[in-house]
Amino acid sequence: MSNASETTHTLLRAEGFSCPSCVAKIEKQVGRLDGVDNVTVHFASGRVEVDHDETKASVDDLIAAVGKAGYTSKVSAF
Repeated sequence: MSNASETTHTLLRAEGFSCPSCVAKIEKQVGRLDGVDNVTVHFASGRVEVDHDETKASVDDLIAAVGKAGYTSKVSAF
């Protein structure tokens, strides 16, 4: 297991959600990044939880992917 990739759990807070279909757009954009294992978007709170390999998909990549879906996001502590 010495060369197994490290999975990082990152929390983003996204703005501009207006409908549940926005959730699917974000999950699709972020989920197609190389190194992303899991994406969960919480519509009510605007939280985006991502499990990813930071050597393949950095936090900046995640934020850019949310941006491609049309939303602004930033890292959240909770």
